[in-house]
Amino acid sequence: MDRNTVIGFSLLAVLLVVYVTYNQHSQTKYLEQKRADSVAYAKAHPHTIIDSSKVVKLDTAASHAADSLRKLMPPAYNGTAQTITVENKKLAIAFTTKGAYPVSAQLKDYKTYSQKPLYLFNGTGNSLSAILPVDNGRSTADLYFTPVIKGEPNGNKTVDFTADMGAGKKVDIIYTLPADDYMVQCSVHLTGMSASALPMTLQLMALHTEKDIKSERMYSQEYYQYKNGDHDYFTARNADKKTLSETTKWIGLRKQYFNSILESDDGFNRVDFINNPAPADSANVTVLNKTSMEVPVKAGVNTASLNWYIGPNDYRVLRSYKMDFEDMVPMGVGITAFVKYINKYLLLNIFFFLTSFIGNYALIIILLTVFIRLILSFFTYKSYLSAAKMRVLKPEIDELKAKYGDDQQKFGTEQMKLWRSAGVNPLGGCLPTLFQMPILLALYYLFPSMIEFRQKSFLWAPDLSTYDSIANLPFNIPFYGDHVSLFTLLMTASSLFLALYNRNMTGGADMNNNPAMKYMPYVMPFMFLGIFNKMAAALTFYYFFSNTLSILQQFIIQKYFIDEKAIHAQMQENRSKPVAQSKWSQKMEEIQKANAERMKQQQTRRK
Repeated sequence: MDRNTVIGFSLLAVLLVVYVTYNQHSQTKYLEQKRADSVAYAKAHPHTIIDSSKVVKLDTAASHAADSLRKLMPPAYNGTAQTITVENKKLAIAFTTKGAYPVSAQLKDYKTYSQKPLYLFNGTGNSLSAILPVDNGRSTADLYFTPVIKGEPNGNKTVDFTADMGAGKKVDIIYTLPADDYMVQCSVHLTGMSASALPMTLQLMALHTEKDIKSERMYSQEYYQYKNGDHDYFTARNADKKTLSETTKWIGLRKQYFNSILESDDGFNRVDFINNPAPADSANVTVLNKTSMEVPVKAGVNTASLNWYIGPNDYRVLRSYKMDFEDMVPMGVGITAFVKYINKYLLLNIFFFLTSFIGNYALIIILLTVFIRLILSFFTYKSYLSAAKMRVLKPEIDELKAKYGDDQQKFGTEQMKLWRSAGVNPLGGCLPTLFQMPILLALYYLFPSMIEFRQKSFLWAPDLSTYDSIANLPFNIPFYGDHVSLFTLLMTASSLFLALYNRNMTGGADMNNNPAMKYMPYVMPFMFLGIFNKMAAALTFYYFFSNTLSILQQFIIQKYFIDEKAIHAQMQENRSKPVAQSKWSQKMEEIQKANAERMKQQQTRRK
């Protein structure tokens, strides 16, 4: 920067400082003079009184002028917000005339855990709005609408909200409530405006309705299905943002036992999710669940349409719409997703069959457990028979151990020969576990997801859909909770008793010498104690009753169906017969021989 430039900037800075200083000084002088004039006027006119009536008249005139200006504005920009309620047999929805959207939705067939009217959402912060192709993007939430309600008292109800924006522009938002359904039809009709798609936004503040708000937040999830049929979900309890760029058929917010689903026949061109989790001390499940989407506008009719499901997370109700909404009832996820087929094609059919003529849901759980045990009874018998054979062979296996000592390869080979000659399948005891585990996992998802158990009582449990509590603790125990679930304690005690009972039924002495396998049956019940303490009482009662049946079933089979002397005689007879080696035995022998050869080679290299 040269010398002249520096001088020029310096002069400008000096002039700016002088100007600001002079301006402030002048303004101060002006205010002081004005105050002096006011004091002098007051002294010269000590009895002057302001005529308040004239002021009022002036204010009234100004108000009339403002009212006149407002009257000249189109009706959509001038109005007063009012609330109207439209009902059918299932829903009572309150709408505001400013924005023409629902501000509350009551499900009339349900109550909260505390037996109050159940609202999926209620109050400010809930809205459904569209951005219109006018005024650089005018939101319908800012417009005032005139409602017209049509329909029979016990039939379909239609409310037509009209907003006249002037200059031939008008928007109609029409909601139709079928007489006896949870699906609300919504359409936005444009007059004097045109667009290929309308950006729309749904905001919901989901309310707490169940016993445990932590469980509600844990189960809050966003589901969606693409136009091509693929579907997925993500947890809504985190502060997440997610965008779906593909055409989406429907989107839904699941709140444990109740849903809000938006569906469009033409699909949504783009979907954006924004979730704000509620603070721990909030009464809401979510502070804000915001979903924005682009809804196609049908050419010719200039209308964007969608369907809005506001109702229970009921498998049969959701399935009745034939839109795959029932996928929002979790029947198996992640690595255990395969069990959803057991639920859908077996257990659900049995469950609904029983509910068709039995109203006691505890009795349904009992009958379902008995049915499952009957299905597995053949494999259970085979398991106990295998365990009896292993007990008979235990003295001979102990002799082999003493004979071969630490030579595990040789011991394993001779043990396999002994089993094969006696006709014993060492995997026979695993079959019931292999067949029972998928069913146990399937029921783990089924019972906490079925709304049918909601607010159904049994013994000391007032609600089978949530945990039972016989004592509320004044403190929280890590990994356990702040309450005591009796069904969970009974489940744990029966699991320990079953483990102890099975200890004498297993003949694999080598298994008992393995510390991990020896103590695992006694450690697992205590590990599950903290997990299941917060689970649905329907689930913990099932596990308890299932363990009780297992103990009884095992006792009956051992007492009346298994004769160890006859088994020993049969095994001695089998030894005298030539035994064809199975492919599994051949494979095991090949592995053992390969391991033995490898050990010899390693020992040779060391020498």
